[in-house]
Amino acid sequence: MKKSAMNVAATVMLCGLLASLSACQQPEGPAEKAGKEVDNAVGQVGQQVQKAGASIEDAAKGNKK
Repeated sequence: MKKSAMNVAATVMLCGLLASLSACQQPEGPAEKAGKEVDNAVGQVGQQVQKAGASIEDAAKGNKK
């Protein structure tokens, strides 16, 4: 009997925790949107730098693309 009561109590507590965590998510604010745009821009710049580096390596080796 005690074991099932503990299971029920644990289940209720877990459900309460999950419900409270799901309620915490707020819509994206302007700072978060700007941060995501900066992250995207930095990623794109990184890709272009890698392409440029590969082109420089190819030119140094005498390969043309």
